[in-house]
Amino acid sequence: MREAFEKLAEAGKIEPRHIEPLVRLATCGFCWHRSWGLGRIRSVDPVFARFTIDFPGRPGHMMALSFASEVLQPIPATHILARKSLDLEGLRQMAATQPLELVRIVLESYGGRATVDQIQQALVPDVIAEDWKAWWDQVRKQMKRDGHFQLPLKKGEPVVYQKTERTLDERLLETFAAAKGLKARLAVVAEIMRSLEDLVDKAEVARQLVAALNEEIASHQRTQPALAMEAIFVRDELAQAAGLPAEDAQLSAVSIWAAHPQPGPILEALPAAKHRRALEAFQQAWPDRWPQLFLEALNQVSARVCRELTQLLIQAGHLESLKETLARHISHHTASSELLLWLGKERSDSFADILGPEVFRAMLTALERDQFQERRSSRLRDFILDDASLIAELTAAADIEVIKDLTRALQFSPVFDDMDKRSLLARIVKSHPAIQSLITGEQTRQDTSFWVSWESLERRRAEYDELVHKRIPANSREIAIARSYGDLSENHEYKAAKEMQKILMRRKEELEAELVRARGTDFANFPADAVGPGTVVELTDLKTGQRETLTILGAWDSDPDKGIISYLSPVAQALMGHKPGEEIEFELHGAVHRHRIENIQPYRKAPAPTAPASETGSSPVVAPAPVEGSSGPTDAAGSSDTAPPAVAQSGSSEPVAASGAVTPAVAPAAEAISQSVPTAAEVPGAGPGGAEMIPEPGPGGAATGSGRDSVHVGSERVEGSVIPETGPQTA
Repeated sequence: MREAFEKLAEAGKIEPRHIEPLVRLATCGFCWHRSWGLGRIRSVDPVFARFTIDFPGRPGHMMALSFASEVLQPIPATHILARKSLDLEGLRQMAATQPLELVRIVLESYGGRATVDQIQQALVPDVIAEDWKAWWDQVRKQMKRDGHFQLPLKKGEPVVYQKTERTLDERLLETFAAAKGLKARLAVVAEIMRSLEDLVDKAEVARQLVAALNEEIASHQRTQPALAMEAIFVRDELAQAAGLPAEDAQLSAVSIWAAHPQPGPILEALPAAKHRRALEAFQQAWPDRWPQLFLEALNQVSARVCRELTQLLIQAGHLESLKETLARHISHHTASSELLLWLGKERSDSFADILGPEVFRAMLTALERDQFQERRSSRLRDFILDDASLIAELTAAADIEVIKDLTRALQFSPVFDDMDKRSLLARIVKSHPAIQSLITGEQTRQDTSFWVSWESLERRRAEYDELVHKRIPANSREIAIARSYGDLSENHEYKAAKEMQKILMRRKEELEAELVRARGTDFANFPADAVGPGTVVELTDLKTGQRETLTILGAWDSDPDKGIISYLSPVAQALMGHKPGEEIEFELHGAVHRHRIENIQPYRKAPAPTAPASETGSSPVVAPAPVEGSSGPTDAAGSSDTAPPAVAQSGSSEPVAASGAVTPAVAPAAEAISQSVPTAAEVPGAGPGGAEMIPEPGPGGAATGSGRDSVHVGSERVEGSVIPETGPQTA
């Protein structure tokens, strides 16, 4: 064929540089096209200077010789691709009976070396139809014992075919000697340990490797102690697997730890699988100090190492010391982001008394601090965003004021962008709806607020306080105790405690939502020209002629035996706004009732101002002034801003004003108060929001002697006398 191609070159049909490629294509008989795949050259036409080639899906394709020399790659008949085209069934039989011969053909087709992926692509699915992994595992074992194949130590390295046969022992020792650096040699030793049973003399190979590793360990113990410790563990595992006796003179992990009392740096450089052995060696090196050294290292290591350290501390009975250390770092805001990441992921009942809103605050501080570090990690930040239940669990038992502070800190934190902040704030609102107004800036409290008496408000505050400070912490302790029994799937005490936790948290949310809307008052001087809160209504049942007296008080006041009903009750709503002489019809318990209003009286009138104490000679007790800017949630948490009992003059049971001379502000304040008493239409729950009733402050912030009792605006309280249980009171 060469002569024919040379004549074509002389005739100018092809170029001289095309002769050699064309000769190889014609001699091999097969070619490879990068788009069409394997082709078989059927004929050469020297007259028209073209090949006739069979490609998959393109039989009898004709291609110019000059173009073919440029785009086609010659494939010899011994190549695995050509063998598949000529004798596919024979290759399948060879895969079953002579798998090493099949692998040799593949490797020689690719120049004596090929990766496992290349071998798989050449054989699957034409030759190896199914279960490639099982077939390759069997062939790999045979290749280890065969002296012609050199298997790779790392994924991605090629399998090499060698015509000269050598024993596995020789090849592995040569590979170990050729490896550069202790790290690479440890990888070779790991592969040797997997092939230990295939060695001819494993004891001799192990002795040579142990001797070489001892030299490397001695040279690395000061400069790279972590790598030297890893080599010690590998050396000991190799000696044990080969049955070699331990040498007393060789270096151990304990001797390395003796020179390094800080476990963090070495542990961080060790593989995770070696941590437990390294920590056990550390305990032997520092038998008396290891608990304290572990506690000191917690704030300097990764979350993964934190888990290892804390497990050993808890197993040794140092849980309380661990909790004290964690609490100190959290309260001082010195906890690292990795320590907080471990604690956030852990969140076990063992740390229930630590896991609270301060943990989330410490997380924000740690993230802000990490912004100024050269090597910043976003692991804690990503964890906060990914764990949808984290914020809800940390703030479940928190006081509403604490949650407000956390919300403000999150709003001003620079570590989250606007999108992530909105996501986190939405989680807070979902768990604590009372925070909605703080986040949106909308004052919706006036639209949904309602009047309550001071006594009922104090009862709800006391219930909330007991819930947050007694019942919820006690429930957390019950969960921790029940969890310690183990086997949570059959632990009925644990399940019952968790169910109670849901009930308590639901009640806490209900109380928070109610307290933030409640507006306390003593119902003094509420208007009595029409039926409304703070009025005593005399009615006549038009059907029976019977007279009834109803006292309409706050949303949480109800005593049917004494005729006290809530102004939000259906009966009170039907009466609301009507005047004496009017007839009202309402439905109650499925029956229609008709009543006529006979008389309306105020529930309670404020006493007239009394003379200053200096003029009467009495020594009044001054009630504490209200805390300006206080809010419902603070009161609900049991703050000092509560309604004091009536201040009495000596020898008198009537409430009096605070002592001190009457200032010029008294008269304007009294006039302002008298004008601000809400009408029925202004009462929350019965119409638009009520007017604000705040006495003018006197010197020192105390209410002056205006003679008016206090009301509650939103959740802000102005001091006054305590509401009596029943009956109207006149001045």
